[in-house]
Amino acid sequence: MRKKKTWMLILTAIIVCGISSFLYISSHPNQKNTKNADASAAFNALQFKVTKEDLVNSIEVKGKSSYEKETRVYAPFSSEIKAWHITDGAQVKKGQPLFELDATPLRSEIAALQSNLKKQKLEADLANFKASGPGGDTGSVAGAISEDDARQRFAASEGRKIQEQLNAVNDQSIQLQLAKKQEKVEQASFVAPENGIFLFEDSSKIPKSVEESVRIGKIVDLTKLQLVCTVGEFDVFRIKPDMLVQVKVDALKQKKLQGKVEKVSKFAKSGTEQGTSSAQFEVTISLEPNEQLIAGLSLSGTIETDKKQQTIVVPTLAVLHEKEVYYVMLQTPQGVERREIEIGLETPEKTEVLKGLNEGDTVVLQ
Repeated sequence: MRKKKTWMLILTAIIVCGISSFLYISSHPNQKNTKNADASAAFNALQFKVTKEDLVNSIEVKGKSSYEKETRVYAPFSSEIKAWHITDGAQVKKGQPLFELDATPLRSEIAALQSNLKKQKLEADLANFKASGPGGDTGSVAGAISEDDARQRFAASEGRKIQEQLNAVNDQSIQLQLAKKQEKVEQASFVAPENGIFLFEDSSKIPKSVEESVRIGKIVDLTKLQLVCTVGEFDVFRIKPDMLVQVKVDALKQKKLQGKVEKVSKFAKSGTEQGTSSAQFEVTISLEPNEQLIAGLSLSGTIETDKKQQTIVVPTLAVLHEKEVYYVMLQTPQGVERREIEIGLETPEKTEVLKGLNEGDTVVLQ
């Protein structure tokens, strides 16, 4: 019995020592394992080579293609249309007849105005004749007539002067009306103001009559198209006229076009200058001619705002900073060390390094 108890104690001691040893080894890994872990961490760190290359900063835009030059055609006066000389989509040349308006009602109005003008002149001549006849103002010597007669003659003389002034104003008004109506009559045979393609306002319905100043259609120049897009307030100051633009047609994946910034709006689009959203500004980009390019297509453009040739660059991902200080983790023969740098042009992918690194250096991101 005593021997059995002794063996039990020995076995318990062995178990306790084994558990203690296991816990100690688990909590204190040896130096070799630590070194292996450090080597593994260094191996797994991202490494980047410092290179010398062209660096381009750009802004991505989207918009629709539209005709750069559109000449709208308006009816010169209200009338029935006597004849159409063109069809929808037809090529026209400047000065070519487009349509013929019925100017008969307008000519009747002109004749009536001319009759009124002539009648007014005859009435004025009759009034002057009566004034110079017997009983008129004959220039009698003072004192030959009574005071009442003198007053009546003076009032009549002043009245004639006022009437002459009114007649002159009325004449001028009628002459202006005549000139405008004559100008409209001359436009009864309406000709194309520009070269291009004529398009009806509603191609499904050719009008038989028109109202004055109502748009009938337009003449477009198919050789000149543009991309109209908008940019935010943080990008608008980076864009200048004549900047180059690489343009892609969404419907034609392989089609790439060259463009150029023509105009940058100085005013925000209506409705975007207030509220929490960023204000939007319109940018117009001219496009090179292309037979597949038509108005209304969805386009994507890349505007080159800055370009540096053969400059030292490093991936933007590897550039770190604390407050105003920029730095990278540089790989050296002695290990990885912090190296402060001075940066220049920044893009989402690459950053220009003005000072602190040389071509061929290796930076790491741990």
